[in-house]
Amino acid sequence: MAVRTTIADVTLIMKSVPADAAVTKFIESASLMVDEVLGSDTTLEDTLKADIECWLTAHLISCTLKRMPAKAGAGGASIEYMGKSAMGLETTPYGQMVLSMDTTGKMRALVSGKRVKVTAVTSFE
Repeated sequence: MAVRTTIADVTLIMKSVPADAAVTKFIESASLMVDEVLGSDTTLEDTLKADIECWLTAHLISCTLKRMPAKAGAGGASIEYMGKSAMGLETTPYGQMVLSMDTTGKMRALVSGKRVKVTAVTSFE
């Protein structure tokens, strides 16, 4: 697997990043996802795939290790974080950038294209 982005690239778009080893793991995960979803798409230039991989890496870090606060309080020490898990890539500004850069719409389809329907069985008689 050949990754397209670097720790330095991710550091440029995030205010702070975790240790290099952690960023490397997130880059590898983002690279696998880009390969799986966009890898065979020839309508996207490799440089654009690299940019998407970088922003996706920042999104993954932001969703786990560096959650972005939306609102913080001092008296009572409360904090609210951006987004909700069901929002997928729309949860963070980094993920939103991924969606805007992916002109194929394949990244958006990862969440919006899959719906689950749950039906309760009230009786077996």
